[in-house]
Amino acid sequence: MKALLEEFARALVDEPEHVHVSERSEEGVVFLDLEVAEGDRGKVIGKRGATADALRTLLDAVGRRRGVECDMEVVD
Repeated sequence: MKALLEEFARALVDEPEHVHVSERSEEGVVFLDLEVAEGDRGKVIGKRGATADALRTLLDAVGRRRGVECDMEVVD
């Protein structure tokens, strides 16, 4: 899941070398925290959060296939 999110995020941003994803698990849920360069934050969030919502939907679909609940946040 972490590698998948990193790959998608790198494809969206201008500075792919600044993409970092940290993963933690709590009570059977995988939490992914996405960090990107300050200037690229808007690209991974999108208008009204549309891009971030699309990433969450993709991660949710993959997670369900693997039997894992997943949540993603873009961090400052």
